[in-house]
Amino acid sequence: MKKLATLFTDSYNEFKNVKVLTATGMFGAASLVLGYFTIAVGDYVKIGFSTIANQFVYYLFGPVVGGVFGGAMDILKYLIKPTGGYFFGFTLVPMIAGVIYGICYYKKPISLWRTLVAELIVAIFCNMLLGTYFLSIILGKGFFVLFPLRALKNIIMWPIHSMLFYTIGKTLEASGVFRNLKSLAYH
Repeated sequence: MKKLATLFTDSYNEFKNVKVLTATGMFGAASLVLGYFTIAVGDYVKIGFSTIANQFVYYLFGPVVGGVFGGAMDILKYLIKPTGGYFFGFTLVPMIAGVIYGICYYKKPISLWRTLVAELIVAIFCNMLLGTYFLSIILGKGFFVLFPLRALKNIIMWPIHSMLFYTIGKTLEASGVFRNLKSLAYH
């Protein structure tokens, strides 16, 4: 439990560095651009790749920065390209996902096992359960009416998102990009 508290404290302290906030902003810009390549599959399912850029923020700066970043990006994306009315539940989901990813990735080496576990937890808890629940509230449709298609999408996307983050992350880690980003942030 002490390790978890230290993880949150260290992540909170990342906010004190302007260079960390700048790097977070750059990843946010990349996320916004990638968000324009979202594919809508019907009315209730979207497949997007902006989470890849977001995951680098969670990996580099932890659960506190990740939670705030997830919420801020959701609001920013809504302001730039609103679809329907605003609902806080849909902001809460990426905040929780940012915290989960941050706990799984922050100050740990990228591994396929860790990536698969983090993606699965977020897919089940945030996307399938919470996302579907909030969507059922907004649409006035039953949870179990919406759940099968959303579950299928998340099961299909789980290994794809995992392999994308793992492959790109390992490449950037091996090339020293993450090390350089961290050293620039603290010099």
